[in-house]
Amino acid sequence: MSRERLKALVRSGALSGGAIRDPASKVRGDEVFSLTVPEPEPAHNEAQDIPLRVTFEDEHLLVVDKPAGLVVHPAAGNRDGTLVNALLHHCGGSLSGIGGVARPGIVHRIDKDTSGLLVVAKTDVAHEGLARQFAAHSIDRRYLAIVNGVPRAKDGTIDAPLARSSADRKKIAIVADGRGKRAVTHWTRLSLLRNAALVECRLETGRTHQVRVHMASIGHPLLGDPVYGRAGKDHRKILNDLQFSRQALHAAELGFIHPVTKRKLSFSSPMPSDMQELFKALGV
Repeated sequence: MSRERLKALVRSGALSGGAIRDPASKVRGDEVFSLTVPEPEPAHNEAQDIPLRVTFEDEHLLVVDKPAGLVVHPAAGNRDGTLVNALLHHCGGSLSGIGGVARPGIVHRIDKDTSGLLVVAKTDVAHEGLARQFAAHSIDRRYLAIVNGVPRAKDGTIDAPLARSSADRKKIAIVADGRGKRAVTHWTRLSLLRNAALVECRLETGRTHQVRVHMASIGHPLLGDPVYGRAGKDHRKILNDLQFSRQALHAAELGFIHPVTKRKLSFSSPMPSDMQELFKALGV
């Protein structure tokens, strides 16, 4: 089995009855571990004819521009109608199997209500090559975010470890007790708006909810964020008038080295119409 497959099994609780779920855990040398490898399952994900915006595609991988509202892979509460279902239809089953039955081809994710670019692996070789780049933090990922308030500085770096919140398991939090994984976000203020700003966030790491938590931690949560943000009265009216009900976050740029051809690839996606309307409504 590949390293990625073994890591996925450990994270799923297959090692010693779930006693260890972190593949980076250190061993002393005198322990005995048992790995429960599940029997092969028939793919329960159905291919569904869901429209896809494909930015790039070859025999090894494809880059997709995901709309807000589309879940990346099936999970509890979203068993179908996901990006994976659309990919199975588009690729005819030709997707990397490293992610397992539930996540074929999925190398990384973006939140359901975040729009923008992500790369999908068609082959295991491509998946492993992309995973190495993500692990080395060499992937260029830039997000556009509309945040509450105007940052005083033109730019900055947030270096704060993230982990699942002990108070609310549905949330991610900045932690200082050694549980967290290092998370680094470099941000730049692009445009001044009415008690708001358009900000570019370049991810050095890619943790769950990283941009949302980091920007909230410096007092500038994303507008529309139902988990980490709280809009003021004026902003609430604008959001309600526009029926804007998601975090204002868009994965606008994605760059990496093609894992097979070794070409440097770079892609960009314009800000979607709903964020453009919010940007105009907040114009000074």
